[in-house]
Amino acid sequence: MTPRLTVVGAGPGDEDLITIKAIKAIASADVILYDALVNEALLKHVSRKAELIFVGKRKGCYAYQQSQINDLIVERALRCGHVVRLKGGDPFIFGRGAEELEYAKAYAIEVAVVPGISSSAAVPAYQGIPLTKRNASESFWVITGTTKSHKISGDIALAAQSTATVVILMGMGKLSEIVQIFSNEGKSEMAVAIIQNGTRANEKVGIGTIGSIETIVEEKQLSNPAIIIIGEVINQRVDLSDIYSKADLALVNSRRQSA
Repeated sequence: MTPRLTVVGAGPGDEDLITIKAIKAIASADVILYDALVNEALLKHVSRKAELIFVGKRKGCYAYQQSQINDLIVERALRCGHVVRLKGGDPFIFGRGAEELEYAKAYAIEVAVVPGISSSAAVPAYQGIPLTKRNASESFWVITGTTKSHKISGDIALAAQSTATVVILMGMGKLSEIVQIFSNEGKSEMAVAIIQNGTRANEKVGIGTIGSIETIVEEKQLSNPAIIIIGEVINQRVDLSDIYSKADLALVNSRRQSA
């Protein structure tokens, strides 16, 4: 038995948005430590002999503190063998994956990482929102809304001064402050999209402007887990709704005209 840790990205929510390598890691695990944002449908790939441990990890949901998770990883790896730390999105994008790997390495535990599809890119894409588009945005920022000290990230003020698309994770609790920062930059009419439970069946979306988004959030009762996207690209989003039924209807009309 070789003690080892594999930190695995579970993707943004849709169970199909996970890599083959991630599924192989899950299937080979002796112990799975999984987060609150992980789609539990992915656990069907787990071996029957594997131990499943829910470790929480989202705002208002802490089954374990980070230090306890670190100790649990080491204890289970040394005692059981292969530990898979299953994390939502990509484990190296605000996921503390690097911290857990470093902690395990200090105990001579073999480590590996399987990247995941990040919600920062996948969730806007599911709504037809391109983070970059010619003549609209040449770059994008991905920022945590709330820092370790529970304050708003100073990078948001810098991003508000740019022409880039801004994607804010874990920012719903700071929405009023975000609105104020962008308003101070004269961007009250800038487009905003807030997507809750992105890529999942219970996804909810609110689209407006910096000036109107707080009212929209209240009307639609949007809350965590959600991401905030700010930028001109929202006005240029691709309409993905009913794309197949529209195509079928066009085909039917074409056949009628030729008949």
